Amino acid sequence: MTGDVKCLVWDLDDTLWQGTLSEGDHVTLPDQVRATVVELDARGILQSVASKNDHDRAWERLMELDIAGYFVLPEIGWGAKSGALRRIADRLGFAHHTIAFIDDQPAERAEVAFHLPDIRCYPADQATALVRLPEFSPSVITIDSKRRRLLYQAGFQREAERADFPGPDADFLKSLSLVMRIGPATEEDLSRVSELTARTSQMNATGVVYSQRTLRELLAAPDHDVLVVTMSDRFGPHGAIGIVLLHRHPRIWHLKLLATSCRVVSFGAGSALLSWLAGRAAAADVHLVADFRRTGRNRMMEIAYRFAGFDDLPRHGCSCAGSFDEPSEVRRMHLKPVARPRTETIQILSAALERNGHG
Repeated sequence: MTGDVKCLVWDLDDTLWQGTLSEGDHVTLPDQVRATVVELDARGILQSVASKNDHDRAWERLMELDIAGYFVLPEIGWGAKSGALRRIADRLGFAHHTIAFIDDQPAERAEVAFHLPDIRCYPADQATALVRLPEFSPSVITIDSKRRRLLYQAGFQREAERADFPGPDADFLKSLSLVMRIGPATEEDLSRVSELTARTSQMNATGVVYSQRTLRELLAAPDHDVLVVTMSDRFGPHGAIGIVLLHRHPRIWHLKLLATSCRVVSFGAGSALLSWLAGRAAAADVHLVADFRRTGRNRMMEIAYRFAGFDDLPRHGCSCAGSFDEPSEVRRMHLKPVARPRTETIQILSAALERNGHG
C-alpha cells in the first residue's frame, strides 16, 4: 500500500503504555513511545486512540501522563475497534488507506483488517520504529502541517459551538469574527502552497499540482501573482486555506488556478474570495478569464464559478475570446466584473497586494 499515513490510531494497554489499566496495573509511558508521539505530531500526522477501557479512567491516566492533548477524537469504550476506527475516519473525512492502527493483540488487528482492509495495521513492538517508515515520513513538512492537530482541534470546537448555536447560520458566522488575509506568497510559503494544490480536490479548479520549482518561477515573473489565502477566527487559525495563481494581461486577468480547502467551504470562504477578486478586477477595469478542468471531484468548484457569475468564454462579442488558445482539456470561463458589496461575515485584509497595483 502506497501513500502517506494521515492519522495513526493507538491502542492503549501494552501498546501506548506498559501495563493493563483494567487489571489494576500502574501503567507507564516509555520515553521512546512519548518521543514517537511528539515526532509524528510535528510531522503533521494526526493521532487518535481506539481502546477497550473505561473511558473516564483511561482519559484521566492520559491526562496524568501529559499526553492526552496529542490525541483527536479518542474512542475509548468496549465496542469493536473496527467500529471505532470507522467513526474516526468518517469524522476526519479521511480515506481508509490513510489511516494506520497499532495494537499489541493480533486478534484486534485481524478484526480491523477483516472489516476495514484498507487500514494499515502494525504490532505494538513496531511503535518506536514508525518514525523511520516511509509512510510516516512526509516529503514536505510545512508551517501548517506542524500545527495540524491544533487546527483540527479548533475545528472540532467550532463544530460543537455551531451545533449548539440557537440563531441562524449567518449569525453564527458573524460571531466567529472571521478574518481572511490575502497576500503574495513568500519563499517560506512555497511548500504549503504546493501541498495545498496536492491535497485540495473538490474545490480545485483544475486539479493541477504545482511544484515548488514552478511556483518559484511564477513568483519571479513580473506579470504573475501567486497569492496565499489564510483565515483565522476567535478559535484560532485555520491556516493556509487557498491559493490564487493569476496571470495579469493589460485588459485581462487570467485566473490559472483557484483552490480552497474543503474545510472552509461552509464558512463561505470560496465565494468571499471570488467576490474579492471580482471587485479588484472591476477596480482595475479588466475582465477575468478562469481556467476550469473537470477532474471528477471538483463539481463544487464549477458551481462556485457559475454562482459568482462566470460563464463559458464567449467566442463572439468579447475580445477576450481571441486572447487564448483552446486546449481541449481546459475550459475557459469569463466574467466582466462589477463592484460588489463586502461580505458581512468575513473581514478581508489584502493591503500587501498594493505593490502589484491591485489597490
